[in-house]
Formats: sequence, structure tokens, C-alpha cells
Amino acid sequence: MNPAVRLLAARSLRTHRRAWAAVFAAVAVTSALLGALALALGSTALGHARVERYAGAAVVVAGDHEVSRTTDPWGGEPQTATAGLTERVRIPEAAVGVVRAVPGVRAAVPDHTFVVRERAGEGGGGGVTDPDAGPRTHPGRSWAAAALAPYALTEGRAPRRDDEAVVGAGLGLGTGDRTGGYRVVGVAGGPAAVYVTEAEARKRAGRPGQVDAVGVLAAPGVPVDTLHARVRAALDTAGLKDTASGRPLRALTGDGRGDAEHLGAPPARSELLELLAAVSGTVLLVSVLVLASLVAQALQQRAAERELLLAVGATPRQVRAATGREVVRVAGAAALLGALGAVPAFLALWEAVRARPGAVAEGLELVTPAWLFAAPLVTALLVTGLARLVVALGAGRPGRAAHGPGRVRRVAGFVLLVLGVGSAGTATLQSGEAAGAAAGAATVTLVSGCALLGPWIAGAAMRLLDRPFRLLGGAPGRLAAAGAVARSRRLGAALTPVVLVTAFALVQLTAGTTAQRAADAQAREATTANLAVSGTTAEEVRRRPGVTAATDVLRSTVVLARDEAGSPRLDRLPVLGVDPDGLEGVLDPGVVAGDLAGLAGPGTVAVGADRADSLDARPGSTVRLRLGDGVEKDLRVVAVYERSLALGEFLFPKAGLAPHTTDPHPARVLARTTEGPGRAVAPERVALPGAASQAVVAAGVVGAIGALTLLSVLSTLALIGAGRRRELELLRQVGASAGQLRRMLGLEAGFLIAVGLLLGLVVAALPLTAFSWAHTGGLPYLPPVQAALIAGTVAATVTAGVFGSHRPGGRTG
Repeated sequence: MNPAVRLLAARSLRTHRRAWAAVFAAVAVTSALLGALALALGSTALGHARVERYAGAAVVVAGDHEVSRTTDPWGGEPQTATAGLTERVRIPEAAVGVVRAVPGVRAAVPDHTFVVRERAGEGGGGGVTDPDAGPRTHPGRSWAAAALAPYALTEGRAPRRDDEAVVGAGLGLGTGDRTGGYRVVGVAGGPAAVYVTEAEARKRAGRPGQVDAVGVLAAPGVPVDTLHARVRAALDTAGLKDTASGRPLRALTGDGRGDAEHLGAPPARSELLELLAAVSGTVLLVSVLVLASLVAQALQQRAAERELLLAVGATPRQVRAATGREVVRVAGAAALLGALGAVPAFLALWEAVRARPGAVAEGLELVTPAWLFAAPLVTALLVTGLARLVVALGAGRPGRAAHGPGRVRRVAGFVLLVLGVGSAGTATLQSGEAAGAAAGAATVTLVSGCALLGPWIAGAAMRLLDRPFRLLGGAPGRLAAAGAVARSRRLGAALTPVVLVTAFALVQLTAGTTAQRAADAQAREATTANLAVSGTTAEEVRRRPGVTAATDVLRSTVVLARDEAGSPRLDRLPVLGVDPDGLEGVLDPGVVAGDLAGLAGPGTVAVGADRADSLDARPGSTVRLRLGDGVEKDLRVVAVYERSLALGEFLFPKAGLAPHTTDPHPARVLARTTEGPGRAVAPERVALPGAASQAVVAAGVVGAIGALTLLSVLSTLALIGAGRRRELELLRQVGASAGQLRRMLGLEAGFLIAVGLLLGLVVAALPLTAFSWAHTGGLPYLPPVQAALIAGTVAATVTAGVFGSHRPGGRTG
């Protein structure tokens, strides 16, 4: 490298330590945040369903628990979307004989699973009226299938009669105890489970001619790969298909065996991966805005110095190279420090996810091999390159920096504002995830537009406040007004991070509270029952004295196929199964068209109003859905209802949904009695996929991005303070007192707080209103405490930044 460039970079780095310190802090935090997200993405991508009860099997033959859809978008390359199924896909029992005949197979063990519910007085369980504390349930299997783990007896003997069982040690029972109507005759190692005779398991599973899976034990000396190839070939030759949708059977080995055990783990992994990818994109965009604002401000303050270097003989290329060398040294060190901090940040996030009940799907293993911890180093390189690119763009035309913001920047800013308003308008015409995506795009473009137009916005705002400042603020007000008008670009740079943090916090917090509030209100309105019972069925509850109506509530999921911008998409949606003749006075979905009595017929469904609009469905129409086990059905719409945020977007008759679920037993029974209001009944709500993990990740990332943007506020104000040392010193020399300077700075801080909060509110209000109107039909809602917290945090940060960096009355700089 040119010696002159090295000299310029070294001298400038020492001279502008304070300016680069602000950039150093922002780069370090950005690197730590992106590094932690990279680790989380890697851990999730490498995650898999835990292998437990098939740990001793070399190969597991099971149904295909994944559906796909392929389209040719607008004549381009074919695209495929996939979605995991959450209900058991069973396979023909004939697969057992096919696999047993494969050379190298020591044993092929059919696995029948069912659910064992403790009866009253057994194991401390029993039916209760509290829907959140029903009788305990345990997985039931045949004792022969225990060899697939393998689990061996530690006490007692194997079951011989249909009323006998062996229990896993995790159940905490001993021989002579009872559970689920079975007498315990033995205890085996392993988690809580109940093992019965093979005949009893087949009867309880209730699927004649079908099995859940087949575990294959290898003969001594037969490699797994060899056995897998033989089993795969035998299945293909036999042409066996699963019993639900007719797809070929799967032969699973290694970590893939867990997919046949924990059906919810693969879909939960995919959802968490999508969430982390979306969050990472948001963090990257925010980081670009923050770094661009900080570096641009640092370069702007050095415009006169760069002009002088050019005047004394330095070439534009040397000036650009020297500045680039500076930022690489500063950003490189900061990014490396951030990469080191990414590891504890990631571990804290993952610990929070694991600690929250339901945040990690049962059986999902999030793995972190040692080599994965090199990922923050890659993100550190990315952040360093990003900072270098910002400098290259900002220092690309030395010699013209003094001319201030140009026409291109103004036009680009206005274009982004128009695009942001257009995206917000688009969100009002969408529903669900499409509305959320359009609202998110509107937020990003509006904030970016405000960042580009910051100098003009600041100048326009100050022109409006010029007279009040001069009349009411006295000499400090006149100083503040004159300084703002003369340095509108500096003021615009200070406004950008304030607008960013305000808008981001409002959007992230308000979107969640708005949807939650609307869903809670719908759930309260929909649940008109005065009794909730678990561990039983509506048929049994109706026999009780005083019960006038009762309905089972069965939970499952469906997959809806659709196209989005020409690309295939498969949405997995939670649904409920109910008894249509028992809904009166128990559950009120808010029917707006049709009649729920029609659910008594086969092949029928009720659709939520928003989903009906998107599908152009009405009573008498037909919708095509894949049920939880992958079976595709054309269903006749009999009703349209409005409370879909609480009850899900499809309501099924229980009789039509139960055959396609792993456990056809209802989650709970809602009833109406003649004995008055009874106990408070928890409102009926569908379980949104991945809601718990989304809440933890979103909370952690919102806090981290909020901290980053607040740091950018402090850093930007520190940079501005460093550039005003001579200005404040000159004001003191011409007679301004320390008190006057403090009041001037206070007015400037108040201006930044008021205008920044107002702009942030406007930027957030447009997409939030669009999202809320499309999603809930109402206006956005944010609890007053959270709104006050945002405003107070912004005000405190700006005040600390202004006074902390200027220190009137003392030595500046």
C-alpha cells in the first residue's frame, strides 16, 4: 500500500479517536447481534427430532410426514414448497412381512401407539373441571416394541393378559399399582410409558390392518447402509403406500428415525428457522441504516479536512484509500470483539427459549457442534465489509462533500416514502401473513425515506418552530434556532436514529398486542359455556344431570395450498373439531353466512370470514385442504364465521376430523348447565404453531435491536458533540454563559425528542393501522405503560446524548 495512504490513515485515526469510538461501539453491537443470530440459525438448521424409542433400531419404516407442492411461477424454473404434518400417517401392516423377508433383518417389530389416560384415583390423576389441569396421559405401546429402544425390565415380568402392563421408570409407579385401567406387573427403563400385550396394543390403536411404524433390528455384522438399501428396494418392489394419501413409505436411519417419533419436531424446526431468517433480515436492514448514519456523520464532520488534503496535493484516490483503511482497522477490531460477545448472547437466547414451557417442541434437538461457533467470525467479516462499503459510498466523491445533500438523495427519499405508503395501502387489502409482510415492508421503506430526507425534514420542522424558539426561548432559543437552520444536515443525522428506534419499537410491540387483544376478545365472546371438563367426552357429559348442551373440542391442523406472487406456498393452520348439535349456548363462532348445523353432514367445513374472502368461498362453495395426516379432501362450505382469530380459520365436525388425528380423544368438553354460571371457563383458543418460541425469540431480538438503535442515538449525538467543540468554545468566548448554553442544548434535545417521536409515530402508524385493519378489523392498540416506556426511554437517551457529549460549562471534546 502507498506509504502516504498508511500515514494519512494512522494520523487521522489518532486525531479522530472519539468519532471512531462511536462507530466502534455500533459495529461491535451489530457484529454481536448478527453473530448470535447466525449461531441460532445454524443450530436450528442442524436440529433434528430426538431419537428415543427407536434408538436400537437400525432402520425405521414409517409414513411420509411431509407434503409438497410444485409450480412453474410465471414460466420460470419449477419451485417446490413443503410442509410437515402433525398427525400420524400410518402404514399397511403388510410392510411387516415385507421387511422380515429382507436378508440381514434380525427382527421387524410393528409399533402400535395409543394414549393411556389415568382414571380417577390412579396415579394422582382423574377427571377435573379445570381445563388446564386434566388427567395425566402417557404413551401406550406393545411390550414387544420396547426392544426397539431397547428398554429392559428392571423389576417384575412382561405383561401376559390384556389388563396387565409394564411401565417406564419415568412414570414413577411400581408393581401392584394401577394406571389407565391396567395393573402394573413390571417396570422397565426409559421415560414415562405404558407397555401392554401386542393384541391389546393393536386393539387400543383402533386401526385394523395398519401400524404406526416398523422397527428393523439388524442381524449381527450387517452395516446400516447395506440394510437400508435392501429395505428400500424391498419396499419399492412391493409398491406399498401409506394408508392416508398413498405416498411411498419411508425408510429412516440415523437422526431421521426421530421424525417417526416426534411428529411436531420437524414442523416446529421449520417454523423457527423461518422466524430466525426473517428476524435476521430485519436486523441486517436496521444495521445498514445505523452504520450508514454514523459513518456518514463521521465523514461529514471531516469534510474540511479532506478538502485541505486535496488542496495540498493528496489525490482523491489517496483520500478514499486512507479513509477505507481507517474504517477497516476500526470496524475489524470492533467486529471481532462483537463476534466474541455473540457466543454468550446466543447461549443466553437459547437458554431463554429452552426455559419457557412449550417454546421448544417436544423432541426437538437444537444441536451446537463445536465448529458452528466459527459462524460469528463470518458475520464479523460481513459487518466489516458492510462498514467498508458504507465508507466507499460516503467518501466516493471527495471534494464535493461541502455541497451538502443533493437532488438524487431527495428524489430517492421521496420515492421511498411513496413506496412505503403504497405498501401500507397494500396491507389493508391483504390478510394474515400477507398483511404482516406488507406492513413490515412499509415500515422499512418509510424509515429509509425519512433517513434520506432527514436534513430537509429537520429544516422544515425548525422553520415551523423558529418563531416559538426565538420568542419563548430568549437568547438560548435564538441560538438553537440559528444553529438548527445552519446545520440542518447535522440535525437530520441526529433525527434518523430517534425515528428508527421509535418506529421499530412501536411496530414490534403494537403488532403483537393488537393481535393478542383482538384474539382474546373474540375468545371471550365465542366461549359461552359455563362448564369445561377434561378427560371425558361430550356424550358422557350430556348424561349428567343439569347438562343442556355439550360439545367435544378436538384440536388438529390442516395444510392449505396456495400461490403467492406466482410461487407455491403451503400454510399449516390450527383447526378445531366440534359437535354441531351441541354448540348452542356453548360455543358461538359468530356466523355471518350459512348455518353450522350443516356440519352434521359428511365432507363439510365452516370457514373464517377473512380466509373465506381470500379463497372466494361462501356457503355451497368447495375448498380443498390436506388434513393433519396428509389426506387431501374437497370440503363443502356450510357456514362463514367471524371469530377466526380465536377459533382458527376452519371448523370441522368432530366425526370428520377425528379419523385423521393421532389421538381422536377431545382436548376438552365445553358444556352448558342449568345450575347457574358455574366455574369460570377459560376461553377457547386455537394453539398457534410456534407461538411460544416466537414470543421468546421476538422478545430477545426486540430488546437487542432496541439496544442497538438506542446506542446509535447516543453514538450519533456523541459524534455531533465532537464536531461542535469549536462552535461551543466560540460561543463562550463571545459571552454566552454556561447556563445559556445548557438551555440552548436543552431546547435542541427537546426538539429532537418531540420531532423524532412524532415522525416515528407517523412512520409506525401507517403500516400498523393497515395491518390492524386487515388482521382485526380495528385500530392498533398499545398499552399506555409500554407507550410511556418508549417515549421515556427515547427522551432519556436523547437528553443523555446531548448533554453527555457537549458538557457546557466544562471542557468540550
